[in-house]
Amino acid sequence: MLNTVYQLKAARQFEAVFKEIELDEKHVLVRPTHLSICHADQRYYQGTRPEEILRAKLPMALIHEGIGRVVYDPTGTYAVGEEVVMIPNHPEETDAVIHENYLRSSRFCGSSKDGFMQEYVLLLPDRMVPIPEGIDRVTAAFTEIVTVSYHAISRFLRFSHERRDVIGVWGDGNLGYITSLLLRKMLPDARIYVFGVNRQKLSDFSFADNTFAVSDIPKDLQVDHAFECVGSGASAKAIEQIIQYIRPEGTISLLGVSEDPVPVNTRMVLEKGLRLFGSSRSGREDYEGLMALYREHPDVPSYLETIVGTKIRVHDIRDIAGAFETDIHKMTGKTVMIWDE
Repeated sequence: MLNTVYQLKAARQFEAVFKEIELDEKHVLVRPTHLSICHADQRYYQGTRPEEILRAKLPMALIHEGIGRVVYDPTGTYAVGEEVVMIPNHPEETDAVIHENYLRSSRFCGSSKDGFMQEYVLLLPDRMVPIPEGIDRVTAAFTEIVTVSYHAISRFLRFSHERRDVIGVWGDGNLGYITSLLLRKMLPDARIYVFGVNRQKLSDFSFADNTFAVSDIPKDLQVDHAFECVGSGASAKAIEQIIQYIRPEGTISLLGVSEDPVPVNTRMVLEKGLRLFGSSRSGREDYEGLMALYREHPDVPSYLETIVGTKIRVHDIRDIAGAFETDIHKMTGKTVMIWDE
């Protein structure tokens, strides 16, 4: 069957490309319905990635956060019409030690292969999970970024020492909000402190034990461990501040993405015996774990509705481009495209 793929050809230029989809007995055909725009999508759309990367990857369909409806499943795993979260990470091998999202051979939608901005997507049954009953579909659209936080916290629980009385989260954006919310549920006995630059955004962190402007942190404050959710040019300042306020032998989880190398005060890392680790993307087990968390704590999706910024119905390329432009100028929150048939 013929499929319409909406590819980014160059900065701010989308084009519709028609590609043949070959149905077989192993893959499930899914119709995307809700797609969420990520910072990574915007870096491609605005052309801010290094020129050599853009040349190598474009043209390519964007979007790795999304949900859809099952149209055809020869495997019998899903019912026709069932709504699912699509998993963008596509491993081509398994490893007893390395998680699927860190295998260099894995392909990722909207990065090393076409993303979900297509009329139909063909996926293996294990590259999707059912959406729990009662979850708002717009909120479900950005499940992927929530699994990234879930994955980082799961790794943190393996890497960090057992004293977790106070955990600091640096970053008042979407990632900081999601990470601190999941920490609240996954470590209910810990005190969660959030550090940011925007006091209005910090007021939304109602589940945190305390919030602080990074320019006004008490000198005697200390945290046992910390999560850096800032990224870009502010990463260096955030990491430096974390190193200053973290107790010896604490663990620092790095989640913010930066295009440029970030300097780190290794002298104090050594003096304090700190452990730094990075986390990126997620795998199927993180989606399954997150869905279980949603069922155990049904208020989590309700909190996540707070970071829904703009909902835009899209029909064609002009609407898609308009959604990306709107996302650039948004004040806060996630921009979700609702794909009209």
